[in-house]
Amino acid sequence: MPGDLPDKRRKIRRKLTWAAPFSAGLAAAAASVLTASMEWEIPPAAKVGVTFGAAVLVGLTTWATTDSRARRPALTASGSLAPAQWPPVPEHFTGRAESLADLRAVFSERRGASDLSPPLVVSVYGRGGVGKSALMTRFGQEVAAWYPDGRLYADLRGGVDAPVSPDEVLMGFLRALDVRLTTDPGGLDELRKLWLTWTKGRKILIGLDNAHDAAQVKPLIPAEPGCAVLVTSRAPLFLDGTHDTRLGVFSEAHGVELLARLAGGARIVEDLESAKEVVRLCDYLPLAINICGGRLATREQWTMREMAGRLNDTRRRLDQLEVAPTVDKSVRASVQLSYDDCTGMQRRLLRLLSSLTAPDVPGWVAGELLDISGLDGSDQLEALIDAQLAECSGTDQTGTMRYRLHDLVRVFAAELAEQDEAERRRAAVERVLYGYRRRAEEAAQNRWPQDWSRGGRQSSADGQVRAGDWLNAERLSLIAMIHQAEQLRLWELTWGLARAFCSLCHSLRAYWADWVAVAELGRAAAERTGDRRALAIALLDSASVHGGLGLRERALEEAERALEIFTELGESWWAARCMRTIGMTLFSDGHLDRAQDYLIGAITAFKGEEDLWWMARTQRNLAEMRMAERRPEEARDLLEDALEIFKRDGNRYSEAQTLRVYGEVLAAQARGELRAGDHRGAANLFTRAGFSLDRASEMFKQRGELWEEARCLRAAGEVGDPENGLRELDYVRRADDILVALGDSWGVARNAVSAGRALARLGRTEESAAELRRAVEGFEELEDRWWMARSLRYLGEAHLDAGARTAAVEPLEQAREIYRSLGNEAGMRRTLELLQRAGH
Repeated sequence: MPGDLPDKRRKIRRKLTWAAPFSAGLAAAAASVLTASMEWEIPPAAKVGVTFGAAVLVGLTTWATTDSRARRPALTASGSLAPAQWPPVPEHFTGRAESLADLRAVFSERRGASDLSPPLVVSVYGRGGVGKSALMTRFGQEVAAWYPDGRLYADLRGGVDAPVSPDEVLMGFLRALDVRLTTDPGGLDELRKLWLTWTKGRKILIGLDNAHDAAQVKPLIPAEPGCAVLVTSRAPLFLDGTHDTRLGVFSEAHGVELLARLAGGARIVEDLESAKEVVRLCDYLPLAINICGGRLATREQWTMREMAGRLNDTRRRLDQLEVAPTVDKSVRASVQLSYDDCTGMQRRLLRLLSSLTAPDVPGWVAGELLDISGLDGSDQLEALIDAQLAECSGTDQTGTMRYRLHDLVRVFAAELAEQDEAERRRAAVERVLYGYRRRAEEAAQNRWPQDWSRGGRQSSADGQVRAGDWLNAERLSLIAMIHQAEQLRLWELTWGLARAFCSLCHSLRAYWADWVAVAELGRAAAERTGDRRALAIALLDSASVHGGLGLRERALEEAERALEIFTELGESWWAARCMRTIGMTLFSDGHLDRAQDYLIGAITAFKGEEDLWWMARTQRNLAEMRMAERRPEEARDLLEDALEIFKRDGNRYSEAQTLRVYGEVLAAQARGELRAGDHRGAANLFTRAGFSLDRASEMFKQRGELWEEARCLRAAGEVGDPENGLRELDYVRRADDILVALGDSWGVARNAVSAGRALARLGRTEESAAELRRAVEGFEELEDRWWMARSLRYLGEAHLDAGARTAAVEPLEQAREIYRSLGNEAGMRRTLELLQRAGH
């Protein structure tokens, strides 16, 4: 076979000019200015100026660093022209600074490697349209000078039915190296031998775009350490000894920057929010953003809002993201390639996953959809990830891997959903819903077993913590499943899911907005089932959340209706629970006499049911009411009985709750002793109160019970020990931080009362008044008139203690009117005493 074999060449020293790094830095700075300006609080006209300035800066940089002289083609050591097959960089290449930096680091490190090192092989993989080819061509141009013997490129067409074979690629590469193939080389093995021979001693950059699998790539990798191979593919290739990197979608800023380059910066400045919406609806995918930018560039009459509106219609979104039915001009065609490469089971899983409305799901869901084991289902999900049709969204609090479909892939799969029979698709979704119900009920019963049956099953502290973690991980998906069950008119299933969700929220005292919404869904679903027992349970769940939000009139109505149903059904245990809820609602609303009757009745009923846990809990509630009546001795007796029951049963959670109330009782007794002049007795009781509250707080903190910890901190801030004023204020501040983070609006308002009283005890009257007014506003917004009156009473009392009798009159009169409208005689009596102190 004729042709000159390559000679061993001497090393050639080459210098990089200052223009390349300078231009890269200047262009990056310009792009940063343009992107950052979108977030600056400056007038639109100024933003236009920044955009124009950045564009000029990029243009000047390009002009200054462009060599206008005709370049002489590079020659190899033998004097022949070096092949230069590298494609041009896309005109609107945007972002990817981190990916380029990573590639530079890998290539720079390898340049200093020994002659015994293998060739550098870098694999860039990612979903279709993410910009892998653009990154490869951009980086290849940057390092061209490092490879003086040529840059070879081949599109392996791995995503089409007939990918290019390694034989064809090798023949093309050998011809590019001036190898004259005058006879049949004899197949792939012989071609590879020639390839290894002709690349020996050379420095060649080889680009292999759109590879299908490792088998297509391995024969194309030379043995020469001076060569480097850049490979792009949709799925990871798992080539030995390669540097693999996954290319993700754009950030919002880079997506908007690309849109600005294509559609014009002025359009972005005019309507930045719509531009962000376009990028989001494009799933941050460069191909989709390119198509949108191109459409806008050729349709000057379209606004950014018009483009966003068109994309918002999921039925037409993929139509909008197509300018031609080719992979590089259509998101649908791009996704179709990956879809066609999947097995039948994987395709079916993709279609079924698009039927679920949850943002992400654990692996067992795939098993339920396909009616196979959870492990087998997870394997199918992993295959979809390899095909770049799904992604792992991370590991949740329980250590479980979670999966989601890319947004545009979900739209694509939904278009194909009709390929599955409607009944089979519905059955698959129902299996998932029932799977969620089983897991939600298990978590709820582990978290709060007493909410599910008389006496309740035993639950470990670890099991209760895991149940809380499960809700934190699954909350959004569980809510989506509840809504999906409702949409499918699966009423009993909707109620069951809602019941478990409400129980978990109640035990954690968290996610109030979700809790109240789901409670309403559960109640409505229970009514649809015609199951009166389910309806009564749903009403009781609803009463709990409405009472916690201060909506006591509605809570009372729901609890009374539930009591009526349970009484008719002969459900005495559930009836006792309704009596307790009614009693606590009346107590919170200031109707202490009526509340007492219900609470005592509930204690008697629970004792008759031999449910000591609920009996002890209701005794604690009655003790809290005795405290409000200034009868601490009776409260203390009730709490000591309850503590004995909880300790005997090993119920640490309820023990800690009771210790909190016990600390509050001891603090009330200490204040009484202080008023009576017994300072030594008061100091002893203050110490015991602090110990009880600290112990309760630490028990909750160790369990991660934030809401209960906040209640303990608030109680510690209300002790009233004159020696610990600043420390008590700190307790209240810490409680506020927790309650704000939990979204407990009633708790925040209640905590403002504690803050106001703590500040008043320190003599900081103005700050105290501000906190108490905040509490009044909070309770007014929540329609909690009893606590609104109490806050006003404390505000008047703070003014009186500061000697401002005139300022005290108005809030005290407002409190008196509210108490009168509520029929709260105890509240009126205390307010009148304060008005008399004010001389009114």
